[in-house]
Amino acid sequence: MSDSHLVYSTQTGRIEQPKPEKEVAGKLFKDGFVRIERQTKGRKGKGVMLVVGVDPKEHDLKKLAKTLKSKMGQGGAVKDGLIEVQGDDRDKLKAILESLTFKVKIAGG
Repeated sequence: MSDSHLVYSTQTGRIEQPKPEKEVAGKLFKDGFVRIERQTKGRKGKGVMLVVGVDPKEHDLKKLAKTLKSKMGQGGAVKDGLIEVQGDDRDKLKAILESLTFKVKIAGG
C-alpha cells in the first residue's frame, strides 16, 4: 500500500492530506470590460449586483469589494471570483467603477 493514499494510521491517527489550491473561477472577457449583472435566483427574491470580469491577478478582489461596499453604503461579499453587492443601483455602481478606471457595461435587462 502506498503512503500517498494513507488516510488513517493506528499509530498516529488521522493523517491530513494537503489540499490543492483552488483556482478562482471568475469570468474574464476578451474585450476588457467589467460587467454588472443583476441576480435574484436562490435569494428569496432579494436582488444582488454581480461585478464580473475583474482579473484577480491584477486587482485584489477583497479590497475592491470593500471599497465598492463602503461607497455604495450596502453589504456584499466576494464569492468564486465574483464581487456581490446587495441592492439594485447599477448606475451608481457603474459610476463608482468608472471612477476607479474600469471600463464597465451593464449586462442583462
